[in-house]
Amino acid sequence: MTDLAPPQPEQQLNQRPSKPISWGWFRWTWRTLTSMRTAVILLVLLALAAIPGSLFPQRNVASDPAAVQQYAVRHPDLAPWLDRIGFFDVYASPWFAAIYVLLLVSMTGCVLPRSLRLWRAVRSAPPSAPRNLARLEDHQAWDTDRAPAEVLAAAARYLRRKRFRVVVTDSEVRAERGYLREVGNLTFHLSLLVLLVGIAVGKLVGFEGRVAIAEGGTFANDRSQYDVFTPSAWTDVDGLVPLSFRLDKFDVKYQVRGPNPGQPSQFSARITYQSGSGAQQRTTVRPNEPLDVDETKFFLTGNGYAPRVTVRDGRGKVVFTGPVLFLPLDANNSSEGVVKVPDAQPTQLAFEGLFLPTADVGPQGPYSMFPDALDPQLFLTAWTGDLGLEDGVPQSVFALDRDGLTQVQADGKPFAQALEVGETMTLPDGQGSLTFDGVSRFANFQIAYDPGKEITLTAAIAILIGLTTSLIIRRRRIWVRISPTQSSGFLVETAGHSLTRRLPPSAEISKLVTALGGPTSPAAPADPADKDPHT
Repeated sequence: MTDLAPPQPEQQLNQRPSKPISWGWFRWTWRTLTSMRTAVILLVLLALAAIPGSLFPQRNVASDPAAVQQYAVRHPDLAPWLDRIGFFDVYASPWFAAIYVLLLVSMTGCVLPRSLRLWRAVRSAPPSAPRNLARLEDHQAWDTDRAPAEVLAAAARYLRRKRFRVVVTDSEVRAERGYLREVGNLTFHLSLLVLLVGIAVGKLVGFEGRVAIAEGGTFANDRSQYDVFTPSAWTDVDGLVPLSFRLDKFDVKYQVRGPNPGQPSQFSARITYQSGSGAQQRTTVRPNEPLDVDETKFFLTGNGYAPRVTVRDGRGKVVFTGPVLFLPLDANNSSEGVVKVPDAQPTQLAFEGLFLPTADVGPQGPYSMFPDALDPQLFLTAWTGDLGLEDGVPQSVFALDRDGLTQVQADGKPFAQALEVGETMTLPDGQGSLTFDGVSRFANFQIAYDPGKEITLTAAIAILIGLTTSLIIRRRRIWVRISPTQSSGFLVETAGHSLTRRLPPSAEISKLVTALGGPTSPAAPADPADKDPHT
C-alpha cells in the first residue's frame, strides 16, 4: 500500500472551509421592506404611478372604449412609445402591480407587529410609579395623619369615578385613562391593511363592461352580449350573475329656456328584468341610481338615437328591419352611423350618414338645431360590394370598412338623399331601397362588479374614525404614593404624566388633591375635555 502524498501548499490554500449561508441580508431586507418609512415611500410611488392613468386614456375602459385609438390618431409619434411603457394600461401594467404588491407586503409586515403591540398596550395595566415623582407634571405633596389604606382607597374611588383604569398596591395607586386612543390607532392600522386588501380583491375578481340597447331591445348577462367586456385576472367569466332585462322606454327631457337650452334636465330608463328563475320585475334606472343585482350594478351613462329602417334588396325582399344605433357627435345629438346588410342579394348593401333629430341646413351643410327629435331626418349615402364580414376580422358596428365596396352613383355623382320619417331611398338600377320608419332611443349601460367595494368603503370609514379617535383622545397616567415620614406621619404625593404631545386636562391633579383632603390651590379654568368621559 502506498502512502498518500501530503497536500502541496497551493492545494492547502485552495481548500478553504466553506462559509455557512448567512441570513443577515435576508433579515435586513425584510426589516427594510416592512419599515414604516418604506411603506410611506411605496405609497407615494403608487400615487405617482397612478398619475398617467388620469392623464392618458386607458384601454378597455367601458365608458370610452375608443379613447386610446383616437389618441393614437391625434398623436401618431408619441402613442407607440406610451403604449410600450404601459401608459395606456396603467392599472394592469407589471410595474404598477409590482409597486402595489410591494406596498401590500410592506404594510402587512409593518402593520401586524405594530397592531400586536397596540393590542398589548390596550390591555396593559397602569405601570408602577417612577422613583422620583417630583420630576413629573403637576407634582404635589403634603403631610397627613390619615391611615395609608384610607388615603389610597379614597384615591382609587375618585379615579374610578373619573373612568381611570386603577391598580392599588400597599403604597400607591396607579391610574391610567385614554386607552381608546390606542384602540383608534389599532383600528387605523388594521383598516389601512383591509383597505388595500379590498382594492386588490376588486381588481382581481371584478369586471367592467358596456352595452348599448335600443328601446325594445334585450340584454342577457353573458360575455357575448357585451359591446365591451374587461375582466380581471381571476374573473369567473362563466359564473356571471344570471340576469336578463328589456329596455321598455327611455325618457329624456331637455331645457328649452334658461341659460343652457338643449341641456338634458333628466333622463331615465324603464326596464323589465329577471334574475335567474325569479319573476319579472320592473324598475327605473337613473344616473346615480343603478340596478343592483347580487353586487352587479348597471349604471345608466348615456343615450342616443336609433333610427328604425327597413331595407329591401335588388329582389324586393326585406333583408333588414329594426333600429340602428347612431353615435352622437355633439351636444345637439347630431349622430353618425352605418346600416350594414350582408344578406342582400345580388350584392351586399351598406348605408352610412348622419341622423339629425332637429334638422336644418346652414352654410356648412346640414346640422341639428336641438337635441330632441322635433324634425328628425336621415342623410345617407349607399355602398355595394363585399362588406368583409366573413374575413374573421372584427369590425365596429359604427364604422364602415370601404375596402371591397363601391359607392352607388347617380348621373356620375355619389348617390345621397335626405329622408324624413316615412320616406324611402330607392337605389338606381334596382339595387334596393331603404325606408326611414321612425326613431327610437338607445341607452348606454355600464356594468360593473366589484366585490371589494364594500370592504374598501368600510375600511375607509374605519380609517377616519380610528384616526380621529387617536388625535382627539389624550392618554395620561396619574400616581398617588404614600410613604412614612420621620415625624410618625405620612407623606402623600400625586403626579401625572401625558403620553401624548397634548397636555392633560388642567386642574385634574388639583381636583384629586382636593378630594383627598390635601392643600387647595387656585381654581384653574375649566377644560372642556373634563366633561368628555372618553378623553
